[in-house]
Amino acid sequence: MRSIMKKSLFYIILLLLVKANSINAQLPAPFNAILPSIQDSIAKKVLASPNAYRLQLVYTQIDRDQNGIPHFTNHALYADAENYFNPASMVKMPLAFLALEKLYELNQPGVNKYTTMQFDSNYQRQVAMIADSSAQNKKPSIAHFIKRAFLISENDPYNRLYQFVGQGPTNQKLLAKGYSSTKITRQFMGYTEDQNRHTNGVRFMDEKGLPILKLAPQYNKDSFQFGAPILIGDAHWNSKDEVVKAPFDFTRHNNISLIDMQKMLQSVVFPASVPTQNRFNMTEADRLFLLQFLSQYPSETNYPKYDSTHFYDSYVKFFFQDSTHAMPKHIRVFNKVGWAYGFLTDVSYVLDTKNNIDYMLSATIYVNSDGVVNDSKYDEEAVGFPFLNQIGKAFYQYELERPRKFKPVLKNQVKQYEKRNPKDTRPSIFNADN
Repeated sequence: MRSIMKKSLFYIILLLLVKANSINAQLPAPFNAILPSIQDSIAKKVLASPNAYRLQLVYTQIDRDQNGIPHFTNHALYADAENYFNPASMVKMPLAFLALEKLYELNQPGVNKYTTMQFDSNYQRQVAMIADSSAQNKKPSIAHFIKRAFLISENDPYNRLYQFVGQGPTNQKLLAKGYSSTKITRQFMGYTEDQNRHTNGVRFMDEKGLPILKLAPQYNKDSFQFGAPILIGDAHWNSKDEVVKAPFDFTRHNNISLIDMQKMLQSVVFPASVPTQNRFNMTEADRLFLLQFLSQYPSETNYPKYDSTHFYDSYVKFFFQDSTHAMPKHIRVFNKVGWAYGFLTDVSYVLDTKNNIDYMLSATIYVNSDGVVNDSKYDEEAVGFPFLNQIGKAFYQYELERPRKFKPVLKNQVKQYEKRNPKDTRPSIFNADN
């Protein structure tokens, strides 16, 4: 009997090993050299069932030639524009880029990212805005909206950037730039489709409080081609706080593919590496401003003054988010993350100026084991965040060991980051809608 049990156990172990090896064998290079190195049980479970977790990965190797010019090699695993994931806060990134592009194209004397703005209320449920208590001068501006949208991913700054650019121009411009997967249809305001088509009138004000430029309210007349219904989950909570025994309909929600999002980030970090069509028009100063706040930490920032224990340095750096909540001093991550409805996404450019490596890594995962959407009960802490951290570690380690024909000496394009004033006694911001 004991001999039979030993044989059975042997065959079970053998079967599991064969299964694991077959999964690894199916992975294309270089994923087959990276992912099998992950020993974490949670991560291995996700990797064994990529469809169940709607997993997508995009990894870009960066190699410099003898002249220091970077060359990019893209690798994608399970990445499919037809495999929907909710981008959540990821949409804040293209809106920030487009807002600076609109300022550049307005080319209005006295109007720049630091100029005071005011928002009117011109349509149903619109909210006016004339002040921003988190800004040093207590006034709204494009620059401060971008800071808030990037540092801890606040929601209202996204709404204001959306209102400034407009729903129609947002989608028209992104489509013209070649980001064909993109549909940005809604603010984070609980608006109807009609209300999202209307955006507020905007005024830019001088230092004396007089208007420099007035922009009329916008209305998007364009139709959207949504395609096949996107239904996810087994049940969902509706707007009336009722449980509906049917999938949640994401068809008309915001949508951007992982590949398009990574290319958008690459177009700002390395503009010359993408075709002119894919780039955003802005000044070099504005581009460097974006890089600063894509990579600056809440603990370094004076305005807004976020509580650095709650909004710790790795708060929106999912690939480096572990129990220490700290970031290595020699690493900067230029990225944007999103999390909602059980979807977690990170699109990153990682720069290590000590070991002279850099690369791009993007991932999205769906963690909703109970199958109920919009109930705020997801497996983010148990599965999502640990998985993304393990993925981040694996790719970083691979990059440390990956041979390069020409070893570069890398420098950060951001010359200087802010430093929190230790004598600042103002209360820290602990709560924020993000």
